[in-house]
Amino acid sequence: MSPPVIKRTVCIAEILAVAASIACATSLSRPQQWHPLLLVALLGVLALIGDRLSSAIAGGVLSTSHTAIVLAICLLGPAPALVFSLAVAVMTSSARRLCPRDWLTNLVTFSLYPLAGWLVLYFAIGDVHSVADRAVISGIGFGVAVFAVSIVTIAVNFTLVAFDDSVEEGRSFIRHARESFIPLMPAHLAAGLLAGLLAVAYTNLGLSALVAAILVILVFHYLTTALLRSEERADQLEARSIHLAGLQVGVLTMLMDALALRDRTTSLHATAVARSARALAIELGCDETEQDVIHTAGLLHDIGKFTWSDRVLHPTELTDEDWAVIRRHPQDGATLVGKLDGYGDVADAILYHHERVDGGGYPAGLIGNEIPLASRIVAICSTYDTMTARSTYGDPLPPQDAIIELRKSAGGQFDAELVETFVGMIEREDLEGDSGESGYESEINFSERVRRMAAPVPGRAGDGR
Repeated sequence: MSPPVIKRTVCIAEILAVAASIACATSLSRPQQWHPLLLVALLGVLALIGDRLSSAIAGGVLSTSHTAIVLAICLLGPAPALVFSLAVAVMTSSARRLCPRDWLTNLVTFSLYPLAGWLVLYFAIGDVHSVADRAVISGIGFGVAVFAVSIVTIAVNFTLVAFDDSVEEGRSFIRHARESFIPLMPAHLAAGLLAGLLAVAYTNLGLSALVAAILVILVFHYLTTALLRSEERADQLEARSIHLAGLQVGVLTMLMDALALRDRTTSLHATAVARSARALAIELGCDETEQDVIHTAGLLHDIGKFTWSDRVLHPTELTDEDWAVIRRHPQDGATLVGKLDGYGDVADAILYHHERVDGGGYPAGLIGNEIPLASRIVAICSTYDTMTARSTYGDPLPPQDAIIELRKSAGGQFDAELVETFVGMIEREDLEGDSGESGYESEINFSERVRRMAAPVPGRAGDGR
C-alpha cells in the first residue's frame, strides 16, 4: 500500500485530469457534434440504459453503455461522448454508493477514455463531420477504426483502474490483468466488433438501421452475460465439487490411517488386496469403472474394523459377543462408505465380501452370482493375502500351499472360475510389490480419486456443468 503523501498526490492529479478533460472536450465541441438530435438522444439513452442493465460478473462489469459511448465518440464527437460518459460515471457511483475515493476513480476514468478514443479516431480517419472525409466513414476502414477505438478505450479504462488499485491496495498490475482484464477480453472484442458494424450501418443506411440495432445490442448483452455467468457458476460448482470430494476421500483416508495406527497390518493387507483385486479385474476384462470399484473395495473392505475395540482388534480370547462384532464389520464398513456420493457399488462390494457361493456366508446368505463380482474377487484376494503374507492367524503359507487351500474352498466358499483365473494369474505374475505404508498411499491415489469423484457422470441428472 502506498504512503499517504503518494495517495494525496494521485488524488490531486486525478482531480486535475478530470478538469482538464472537461476543458479539452469543451474546447473541441462544435455545433455539428450535437446533430442529429435524435442520434444524440438515442445514444444518450442507450448509454444510461446500458449502465442500468449492467451485470456484475467475475473480474468486472459487463455493460452495453460502453458500446453507446464508443458510438458517440465515433459518430458525434468528444463533447457528447464525454457528457454521456460522465453521466454514466455519476449514475454508477450513486447506485453503488461508492466512497469519495472510488467516485473520483470513476470520474477520471470516464472522462479520460472518451478523449483517448477520439484521438485514435481522429488520427486514423480525421474529422467525421468533415465533408472531405465523408467517403472514408462509409467504408470498411471506418468500422475497423471504430473497433480500434473500442479496444483502446477498454485498455485505457483498465489501466486507470489498475493504477488506482495499485496505489490504494498495492495490487499488482499483472494480477489485476489476470483477474479482471483477460477473462472479459472475448466479450470486449465482440462488443468492439459490434460497435464497428453499427457505425458502418449508420453511415450507410441512416438512423433507422441504428434504431433497429438497439434490440441486437440488448440481446447480445443478455446472451453474453448469461454465457459468462454460466461459466462462472461452472467454475464455482467445480471448485465446490472438488472440495466436497476431497472431504469425502479425506474422511476415508483418515479412518484407514487411524485404523492402521491401531493395527499396522491393516494398511499392508488393504494395499495388497487392492492391487491383486485390480489385477484380477483386468484379467477378467472388466472395464475401467468396474476396475475402480473392485480396486476401491479391496482397499476399504476392512474399514468396518474401525469400530472394533482394541480387545477385539488384538484378541487373546474371543467371546460370543466379540464374534458378533467381528461378523458385523461388513455392515459397518458398508455403512461408512455408503454415505459417500458415488460409492454405492463399493459399499455393496464391502457388505457382501464375506458371503459364500454355497449360501453359507454372511450377512445375507447370498448364493453364487447373487454375490456382486467385486465381493467375490475381494474375498479371494483377501484370503490369499492373509494366508501368504500375514501372521494374524498363524505362520504365513507358501504360495503353492495357499493355492491348494483356495482350490479346496472353490465352489463352496469361493467362485470356482474366479479361483482358477486368480491362480493362473499369480502363477504367471508377481503381485507382491511394495506393501508398505507408501504402497497404501499410492493405492489410494488421493488427488486422482478426488478428480474422478468431482467429475460429472454423463446422463445423470444434476451433473450439468
